[in-house]
Amino acid sequence: MEKLNINGVNIGCGEPPYIIAEIGANHNGDMQLCKRMIDAAKDCGANAVKFQSWSVSSLISETEYARNTSYSDKRKHFGSLKEMVEKYQLTGDQHFEIVSYCADKDITFLSTCYSPMEVDLLDSLGVPAFKIASMDINHLPLLKYVAKKEKPVILSTGMANLGEIERAVNLLKDGGSGPIALLHCVSLYPPDYQSINLRNMLSLQQVFDIPVGFSDHTLGTSIPLAAIALGACLIEKHFTLDKQMDGWDHAISADPIELRTIVNEGLNIFNALGGTVRHICAAEISKRQSFRRCLVAKQSLKKGEKLQLDHLDFKRPGKGINPDELSYVIGRTINRDIQIDEEIQWADLA
Repeated sequence: MEKLNINGVNIGCGEPPYIIAEIGANHNGDMQLCKRMIDAAKDCGANAVKFQSWSVSSLISETEYARNTSYSDKRKHFGSLKEMVEKYQLTGDQHFEIVSYCADKDITFLSTCYSPMEVDLLDSLGVPAFKIASMDINHLPLLKYVAKKEKPVILSTGMANLGEIERAVNLLKDGGSGPIALLHCVSLYPPDYQSINLRNMLSLQQVFDIPVGFSDHTLGTSIPLAAIALGACLIEKHFTLDKQMDGWDHAISADPIELRTIVNEGLNIFNALGGTVRHICAAEISKRQSFRRCLVAKQSLKKGEKLQLDHLDFKRPGKGINPDELSYVIGRTINRDIQIDEEIQWADLA
């Protein structure tokens, strides 16, 4: 399995989980808020922050804008669809400002590309990998354009069947892309638990033999942590400073407490998983003497007696004759008087 390398960090089987804080459009078009979110993601231990590179003209048609001029949910929507897209889009200068700020803070900048123009913009900014959204897994011209950049690709698989995923992976590989990682994803915000199917990650890894992670839209931390326990090498989680903030995705995003939990507990889970070969560490072996049992006298015994089963018991600590050595003891003669509950040693047997 070929691993990804993003700014010197390997991503793949056997590597600690790579955590992406998906800021997306949660900056709400406010660069100061954006920078505070980057600071918070860095403080939480995320490996990268990710944005979405689209413009008012590159993603949505004018016909769709005309259909969506007002919304009843004023917390998520402050105006028409076009007004929100215009507010939340990142200009070229803002991209440059964010990339520079991430470099100063020593956190990796990533962004989802939605058109060839934005692929070129991100490439000119030196992104170490391209992210492709679930919605574009069948956007073959975009996939081909991304592949030509010969950089690693992170591909979300929401809404896609296995054939569509296979076609996208093969197209990227044939087009010259760098190593590919797939993100199992459910394109619902949030999904119900029955629709998540985390074990799909195992299927994707078996079928494609490439790194597999999880793009998470659930509430809380349990599902991304469960994904890590199942072997996810990469977690992408929407991130906000305040779930109550107005905007598209704040309510389903992780706040700093939750992101820090995913980072820290995710690493603990990774370290605890270990391998499939049975291994007992030295510290645990040393516990045998205090936790296990050894042979003791159930009653007072006189020198010269032959030991019978009803003479014996086993109690802590395990510093003498072990219970599984009982067959080598029965019928042996003791060479000294032994008191009740006294530990019997091999030297006590004639």
